[in-house]
Amino acid sequence: MAEPVTRISTPMRLEYRFTPGRAASRFLRHVEQGELLGQRCPNCRKVYIPPRGACAACGVPTDEEVRVADKGTVTTFCVVNVPFYGQKIEIPYVSATILLDGADIGIFHLVQEVPAEDVHMGMRVEAVWHDERRPTLESISHFKPTGEPDAPFESYKDYV
Repeated sequence: MAEPVTRISTPMRLEYRFTPGRAASRFLRHVEQGELLGQRCPNCRKVYIPPRGACAACGVPTDEEVRVADKGTVTTFCVVNVPFYGQKIEIPYVSATILLDGADIGIFHLVQEVPAEDVHMGMRVEAVWHDERRPTLESISHFKPTGEPDAPFESYKDYV
């Protein structure tokens, strides 16, 4: 009887192109300037970041632009302990959903400058920007703790 196949190593490559629309283009231009820009829905008043040009819940255009802080609250997170090919970040590291002040949609980014075991829901964090920025969210190196008291659960419970 033949041994079962338990592992296959094969080269894989994914290539894709992202063509931003008007809302995403304006957002990315502002990121390059070190600013975060969202859009507010005229019906439900939710602020989307990055903006999508339309409210996902109401289906209406979102034309009102809103500056959003580069500080926020960790709502959910994952401690990554599994190495992978080409990895540049030392493990363990933390990927988190961060609800930026003034936004209603969390963004996904790294939390660093703190031991992974100390990251928790409600932790207040702020962006660490690269000196040289481009029109990409990679212009934010990571988020780090602000030292502020944790946000109360009631302030982010609907975003978990």
